[in-house]
Amino acid sequence: MRLRKEAVDMIKSICNRYKDEPSPLMLVLSDVQKEYGYIPLEVQEIISDQLNIPVSDIYGVVTFYSFFSLTPKGRYVIGVCIGTACYVKGGQNVLDKFGELLKIKQGQTTEDGLFTLDGLRCIGACGIAPAITINGKVYPKVKLADVAGIINEYRNKEME
Repeated sequence: MRLRKEAVDMIKSICNRYKDEPSPLMLVLSDVQKEYGYIPLEVQEIISDQLNIPVSDIYGVVTFYSFFSLTPKGRYVIGVCIGTACYVKGGQNVLDKFGELLKIKQGQTTEDGLFTLDGLRCIGACGIAPAITINGKVYPKVKLADVAGIINEYRNKEME
């Protein structure tokens, strides 16, 4: 895959923004993820050239942290907490229900590009378990019966 010139220029601009930082990699990766949506190998190679950091080091960081992605994410990223408190309260069942209704597995994106489904280890919402997030919005005490309505809420936003 070849990147468009605009994308390459944007990535280089982000790298230049942090060139005076002692450890710029996380800042650069975070901004690139926000702007580009994901961090494929071609993007990592540009960052490597700009920051003089081996691609293997960049790849290690991108694959270690769950908030970075090697593949495009959907417009709405559904993060279902399956940490201990949420798991005990049915978080895995909620995750499975989203997967069933969206016809995707954890880590996948729907064919229409609307939804990505992620299982998260802990979102710090133990008191409102099981909890999910969609693009940062937290849904507390999600029941299986709520899942279809949540999906429809976002599908309806697309029709407005």
